[in-house]
Amino acid sequence: MKIGVFDSGLGGLTILKELFNELPQYNYIYLGDNARVPYGNRSPEIIYEFTRQAVDFLMKRDCKLVIIACNTSTTTSLKRIQQEFLPKYYPDRRVLGVVKPVVEEMAQKKHDRIGVIGTKATVNSEAFVREIKKILPESKVFQQACPLLVPFIEDGSKNRKILDLVLREYLEDILNKNINGLILACTHYELLKREISHIVGKKVDVISEGRIVAKKLKEYLVNHPEIEKKLEKHSKKEFFVTDLNPDFKRLMELFLGHHWNDGKLKLVNL
Repeated sequence: MKIGVFDSGLGGLTILKELFNELPQYNYIYLGDNARVPYGNRSPEIIYEFTRQAVDFLMKRDCKLVIIACNTSTTTSLKRIQQEFLPKYYPDRRVLGVVKPVVEEMAQKKHDRIGVIGTKATVNSEAFVREIKKILPESKVFQQACPLLVPFIEDGSKNRKILDLVLREYLEDILNKNINGLILACTHYELLKREISHIVGKKVDVISEGRIVAKKLKEYLVNHPEIEKKLEKHSKKEFFVTDLNPDFKRLMELFLGHHWNDGKLKLVNL
């Protein structure tokens, strides 16, 4: 059986890349629903339906464990997937998200004024606020939706002046709150970590998700040998997308680097 990784677009490849680095022995299937990206401006019910379709697709392809490498899907749909969908259709499988690992990492650093930037759906769900408050009840959390960043990255814009202006506009209010930690609550944003870190300065700890999620999955598999022993270990990689648009190959190379192998990429309809 395999490990599945799903994102609404291709940003989840930043998570997959770190999984390849940390846990290269396993077989992986990646699904990017790039035909319907971005999810962030859609209703919670539509996001859940899209997420359910993606999880079902991966389960039918023999995934024992699925990582929802999408903050929007995690914050709006993970609980329902775990409590409603899995018990009915795949009771022996597991689906994990990206919020708790990042919040746990932030808690270890004991930051007390935390910024969160993400899509509108992620921010409106307040999932990060709830999870942070569970572990750090005295902390202050300040959120900012950044709806232009995913399209900017996916479109491959190289105008750094515009990017800098957009980032500064989004980050201004949060920085005025004197934060000491900033969570990049969107897998796409990892590609902008350097630019974001430059703007917020050295006093703000910028937390992205890839390495943290990979480390936490490694710990999870150690703690759940009944799952780990069923995973195939041939280092095979399969990639599925819902749209073979002209930019997909460039984006695959951008997100995955040398791990990209277009010979195994297939188009699928969900």
